[in-house]
Amino acid sequence: MSNTEKNRTSVDIYGQQYVIVGTENSSHIRLVASIVDDKMREISSKNPSLDTNKLAVLTAVNAVNDYLKLKERLEDELKRVKD
Repeated sequence: MSNTEKNRTSVDIYGQQYVIVGTENSSHIRLVASIVDDKMREISSKNPSLDTNKLAVLTAVNAVNDYLKLKERLEDELKRVKD
C-alpha cells in the first residue's frame, strides 16, 4: 500500500450524504461531487419519473461518455502535434 495520505471529505450528492476518501484535496473532491450533483439534477429535471438508481446509472453513462470524447480529442490532438 502506498504512503500517500488519504483525505476524508463529506459531500452532499442529490440529497444524500457521502464520505469520500481519496488522495485528492477536499476542494477537488467537493468540486467533483458538485458536478455529479448538478448532472443528476439536470437529468432528473428532464426525466422526473426516474428512480435514484436509474438516475445514478444515467449520470455515470453521461460522465463516461464525456470522458471518452475528451480522451479521443486529446489523442487526436497529440497525434496531430507529433505529425
